[in-house]
Amino acid sequence: MAPPLSIIIPTLNEARNLPSLLRALEPARARGAEVLVVDGGSEDETVALAEGAGVAVLQAEGGRGPQLAKGAEAARGAVLWFLHADSTIEAVSDLHLLTGLAEHRRRWGFFSIRILGRHPALALIGRMMNLRSRLSGMGTGDQGLFVTRDALEAVGGVPPLPLMEDLALAAALKATQGPPLCLKKRLRTDGRRWESHGVWKTVLLMWRLRWAYFRGADPAGLAARYRASDSA
Repeated sequence: MAPPLSIIIPTLNEARNLPSLLRALEPARARGAEVLVVDGGSEDETVALAEGAGVAVLQAEGGRGPQLAKGAEAARGAVLWFLHADSTIEAVSDLHLLTGLAEHRRRWGFFSIRILGRHPALALIGRMMNLRSRLSGMGTGDQGLFVTRDALEAVGGVPPLPLMEDLALAAALKATQGPPLCLKKRLRTDGRRWESHGVWKTVLLMWRLRWAYFRGADPAGLAARYRASDSA
């Protein structure tokens, strides 16, 4: 029997965050959910930790889009949930999304978000992201996108882009599968990237990359710019 939910986690050197997420997902696994970790070439203990937790591990390189695409192809669930390794969830988050999809007769959606960190601006940025996503009907990967298998297949699967795969997928789903389910329940995400690279500098970078993407820029070039910001 196919599981009700497949949870797909793309990873790259996430040994710091992955164990706590996998522990939080244990109740969902007990309810029959499938968990797949799709690793992008980690050099730390990410893969060993996932395997030690009894989670299936796949390998895919080329960025988060190819990782998610491979995970979606291997997943057996009726609903797919794409979850970043640095997310913090409630023990019943899987029930929230499954119940919400059924009750509201939606085919895809995302959670609200709270960014964890010391910088006081992170709370404001999280609220701005939630407002933007509700007004635009466009969620991002940090918000834990979820989608029914039928809806994902109808748009040709996850775009295997090295960057902006979340926006490309959300745009395709919004255009063809109707409006998203915007859950008020919040995922929490690690704000370390914002803090280590500068909060407002990071916000500006992401807006520039998204603006360039919507103007037709090559996602591979945008991904190179994004990686360069990590080493700057």
